[in-house]
Amino acid sequence: MRYLCSPVPLEPASSYQTVLLKHFLLNHPTKIAIKKDSINIGAATIATAPSATDWFSTDKTFNTLYPTDIIALAGKHWTPLAVACMAADFLATGKKTRILDIGSGVGKFCLAAAHHKPSAFFTGIEQRKQLVTHAQNASLQLGINNVSFLHGNFTELDFKQYDHFYFYNSFYENFDFTTKIDDKVIYSSELYHSYAHQLKKLLQQKPVGTRVATFHSLEDEIPNDYLVVGSEQENVLKFWEKV
Repeated sequence: MRYLCSPVPLEPASSYQTVLLKHFLLNHPTKIAIKKDSINIGAATIATAPSATDWFSTDKTFNTLYPTDIIALAGKHWTPLAVACMAADFLATGKKTRILDIGSGVGKFCLAAAHHKPSAFFTGIEQRKQLVTHAQNASLQLGINNVSFLHGNFTELDFKQYDHFYFYNSFYENFDFTTKIDDKVIYSSELYHSYAHQLKKLLQQKPVGTRVATFHSLEDEIPNDYLVVGSEQENVLKFWEKV
């Protein structure tokens, strides 16, 4: 199997199911057929969940961590695994690097990046409480510890706590012509420009060497002293560094 992110060995979720299966087999000798996603015992079929690493094998598999209404938004609003890994490679410059995802949604970038770079720590800030809950639930299911999710607005944060930043243009849905995640927040083009201006000011205050990875950005939030040092995905994923 080809993994979009490098596999990180993790302990099995539980040995309890193994004990039950052994007990069953000892007392019920029968024909067993082990398949990729299930175990057939006689006429019964037991579905098996993906392993901790298999969750990251494809976007389709990873997205099943979430409810169907969240999965439906994945194509336009959640970072693809391959993009998350490339961005993490650029942003995780050393051990204990602190990376902030601005507008983290259901946490897909943070979770994939944290799995890919276990020595760094990833934080997501998201204004929709229900999306934060989905991110936290997925984190628990995956058993990833180098990640956290905050409910709030990025303008409330102290950017001194973070070394580098990821931004999948979470302000863009403020424009009238865009596909919205939901109708639970206020949208306006004025809000887009206000957020872009505030983020630009916060990034201006960061020291030389600060890195930003942007995905599908209009670049209104990028200060003039940040230069593009690389790009991927036909130039929609850009890597910036303050000089």
